[in-house]
Amino acid sequence: MKSKHTFVIQSEAKRNDESNFKIIFSFRRSDKAVILFFLSLILILNLSSCGGRKSIKHTPDVSQYSLEIPKVNIINDSTFSFNQNYLTKNKQQLWELYIKGNPLQLGYNNGALTQHLMQKQEEIFFSKVEGFVPSKFKQKLLRGFLKWYNRKMYLNVREDFQAELYGLSQYSSNKYDFIAPKFRRAMYLHGAHDIGHAMQDLMVVGCTSLAVWNENTEDGDLLIGRNFDFYVGDEFAKNKLVEFIEPENGIPYLSVSWPGMIGVVSGMNKEGITVTINAGKSKIPLTAKTPISFVTREILQYATTIDEAIAIAKKRKVFVSESILVGSANDKNAVIIEVSPDNFGVYRVENSSKVFCTNHFQSEAYKNDKRNQKQIVESHSEYRYEKLQELLQENKKLNPEKMASILRDKSGLKNEKIGYGNEKAINQLLAHHAVIFSPQKKLVWVSSNPYQLGEFVCYDLNEIFSDKRLKSGGFSKSNLNIAKDPFVDSQQFKNYEEFKFAHSEIQNAIDSDNIILTDDFIPHYQSLNPDFWLVYYQSGKYYFKQKEYSKAKTEFEKALTKEITTIPDKENVEKYLKKTLRKVK
Repeated sequence: MKSKHTFVIQSEAKRNDESNFKIIFSFRRSDKAVILFFLSLILILNLSSCGGRKSIKHTPDVSQYSLEIPKVNIINDSTFSFNQNYLTKNKQQLWELYIKGNPLQLGYNNGALTQHLMQKQEEIFFSKVEGFVPSKFKQKLLRGFLKWYNRKMYLNVREDFQAELYGLSQYSSNKYDFIAPKFRRAMYLHGAHDIGHAMQDLMVVGCTSLAVWNENTEDGDLLIGRNFDFYVGDEFAKNKLVEFIEPENGIPYLSVSWPGMIGVVSGMNKEGITVTINAGKSKIPLTAKTPISFVTREILQYATTIDEAIAIAKKRKVFVSESILVGSANDKNAVIIEVSPDNFGVYRVENSSKVFCTNHFQSEAYKNDKRNQKQIVESHSEYRYEKLQELLQENKKLNPEKMASILRDKSGLKNEKIGYGNEKAINQLLAHHAVIFSPQKKLVWVSSNPYQLGEFVCYDLNEIFSDKRLKSGGFSKSNLNIAKDPFVDSQQFKNYEEFKFAHSEIQNAIDSDNIILTDDFIPHYQSLNPDFWLVYYQSGKYYFKQKEYSKAKTEFEKALTKEITTIPDKENVEKYLKKTLRKVK
């Protein structure tokens, strides 16, 4: 769990053109990706005027595609098939999906095989909306706004992707048809990820990725690692999906995400092109365009070189700021494509065989970007960037095992203990998944639960997209798997898991007027994660609410001795301390 914050967004506009608006909302960071998406949609309604009442009832023309309605063969409770399409769960609890066909057929095959998983994900997602937006009136406003906000999205999404999404959406639950028809709802969900990124003055995720080659790897080959720190709850992360897609047109590829997602957040194609996305600093967009995961999907399906990847990214209109780390076996190189609604840049390293990507831009195109400069100063992005540099100094000649240890690193700079779950760490103990790519060998390692601590499962794309897979009947190369992190069996990890529940309890006590914690709760809560600044900040807020100002003062002072995640977080602690000092006197 993360702390609760209140954000205020203000805009003063000319009286004749727009009405002034002020948005105030609060949320828990643990649920921020989902909550931000839906709450922001409701609250931004103040901007929408009469245009918000117009809804485009668009469905793609799929008449050009042949279709065989899948008849799924249920082999057991975790294995399903249809012709050469297949879904199974491996012993590491990763779901593995193999599908092939034209765009419409891909969608139908995906939907038919993953229906129970996809509907579960949808239920998890929308249950959060009902929890945080209980008002039926506001839910109605939300539905109206969704029509208005996404009115232009279909104009910015490839027709073949729309056809695939249409096929997939036919297997969505009827339960949420009141929000939007199935196809349009599937489009909304693919834009939700971008909306979460785009919230002003907020980082939704703190992803970290790196690429190394030549003298920096054991065999000289290109090696890429990434943490996808996108957290919307343990239930959402439970059913990870490793997809092997063989499209009728384009290049077969692997993608790691969740059921119901046809876009790509982490993936590699058979040509050895890899893509991973890291959020940048974004303003609130006024209309949805191309979701970033569709841009990266297009790169995987149609690019064989870095230049081809750049050309694809350059022609798409996005509505968030994002860094796309692209690796290439054919180029034996990696670059960062930096996209935003109003700018485009490519960061290529000079005289170096390594590139790091956190959550700020590095290309010349963004050198004078004030939003990016603020991000570097105030967020935890630069800290993690420096930590990567430090880890590369300590770990020479990387191989997949050493890369996994970097992705799992929980310490601060100079190995300082900064608390488990601190967003300044490479491993923030909230990742949806971690992936390691060896593009020239066409090998991919995908982490299993919990976070990136479980066993990394190895896949060989040369085998999977060939007759060898059909003969063997399996997907992974278990002899190349990377062992789980011993930390997962430690008392510290058990304490961290308990800390998350305790953090929820103290947050409820802070929010509620009638919850009183026992005397031993706070000492126990702090003992579970003693190096984390947040436990002292939360304790201080609880004591402040209970008007125990001397105790609150002590806790805020302790928090300030720890490694606080961001400048705004530190300022919040200092503000509380000043308020407390006035009460103590």
